Amino acid sequence: PVIAVPGASAVLSALVVSGLPTDRFMFAGFPPTAKAARQTFLQDLRSVPATLILYESPKRVNQLLEDLSLVLGEGRYAAVCRELTKRFEEVTRGTLAELAAAFSDRMVKGEIVVLVARSTGAVVDSQMVEQALDKALTSMTLKDAAAAEAEAKVTFTGFVSVSVSVSKASSK
Repeated sequence: PVIAVPGASAVLSALVVSGLPTDRFMFAGFPPTAKAARQTFLQDLRSVPATLILYESPKRVNQLLEDLSLVLGEGRYAAVCRELTKRFEEVTRGTLAELAAAFSDRMVKGEIVVLVARSTGAVVDSQMVEQALDKALTSMTLKDAAAAEAEAKVTFTGFVSVSVSVSKASSK
C-alpha cells in the first residue's frame, strides 16, 4: 500500500493513495449542497478525461456518492479518502455503486476527498461500426460514408477491426 506523508493539500495526497490515474487530474472543489445543483455540476464533469477530485462534507458524502453513481455511471471506479495522514486514515476503493452502498448508512467524520476515474467514453464493438457504416451507405457514397465514420468522435476502449466489402454495383 501507498502511504502519503503530510503535505500542504489533501488533493495530492489523495491522488497518490487512490490508485487512480495520476497523469491528468481535475480538482473540482466542493460540489453544491442542493441535489439538483449537485447533479447539474456532476453532469458538467461527466466526460472530463481526467481523474476527478472533489472535497465533501462527511455529512453529505453518502448523497454525493449516490449522485455520482447516478450521473457518472455505477461502474466507474472511485476512491473515498478520509482523514489522510492522520491517525484514522482510511481509503475505500471500488465502483461508484459499491461505494454508494458502503457509505449509504454509514456516519463518517473528518476530512473527505472523493476521487473518480476518468471518463472512458463509449464502448464500441465491430458490429456497431458495421451497422453505422451500412446505415450511412444507404444515403451516401462509399467515399462520403467512410469519411463520415472516420470523423465520428468515439473513444475506443479496445481494438476494433472491421472489414467491409462493398461491390461496385452497390456503391454509389
